[in-house]
Amino acid sequence: MRPYILSETHWKTVKESNYELAILPWGATEAHNLHLPYGTDIIEAEQIAAESARLAWEKGAKVIALPVIPFGVNTGQFDVKLDMNMNPSTQLLVLHDVVQVLDRQGIHKLIILNSHGGNDFKTMIRELGLKFPNMFICQCNWFQALDQKEFFENKDDHAGEMETSLMMHLAPQWVKPLSEAGDGAAKKFRFAAIREGWAWAERKWTEVTKDTGVGDPGKATAEKGARYFRAVTDKVAQFFIAVAKTDRNNFYE
Repeated sequence: MRPYILSETHWKTVKESNYELAILPWGATEAHNLHLPYGTDIIEAEQIAAESARLAWEKGAKVIALPVIPFGVNTGQFDVKLDMNMNPSTQLLVLHDVVQVLDRQGIHKLIILNSHGGNDFKTMIRELGLKFPNMFICQCNWFQALDQKEFFENKDDHAGEMETSLMMHLAPQWVKPLSEAGDGAAKKFRFAAIREGWAWAERKWTEVTKDTGVGDPGKATAEKGARYFRAVTDKVAQFFIAVAKTDRNNFYE
């Protein structure tokens, strides 16, 4: 039993524990090129949350990792078979109920550990912040915590070198040989404003990529994945500790 993982913890332990911070891993169920499973974002969210929570717990932070939410926003992949879409409005309803439970039970800090680029909880956090003023709600995108250049040769957007390496480390039994993977080549918008990042539009996935990947997985290795996993969970854990240990009324300096 890991006392920082809610799904593995018993009521006797839970009722006697004074948790400082709840962690909600949030993934997606979608195609990841030809070699990674549909549950890639779920596996990454769950295992990064668990290891980061372990590191934080061992440093004295009373954190509790909730079960992973397996569905994300996949509106741009509506025509990719069995890519499971959960609309942002539905996510808000789910998040509302989670926050309501935590607020009612006196756990006033929540970090959403996001594992899917299509998820964006910022406007939801703003809305829920008005309804639950005692709650601190934060979105944390673990995949943005580190500079990929320090670990990988090719930038990964979706099912490329980073995710493939990570999955080779976390769940090698579900990763097909790289010889079966697509090259992850992807088209980009013609518009300079979108390319430069100061304008945005959703990509139509099947018009952008032929194999559902965006990023070359060809140089992925389990060793790179292990090194990245250690580094990213250490950094995320430090954030968990800081939020858990900082007084709710003293977040600013």
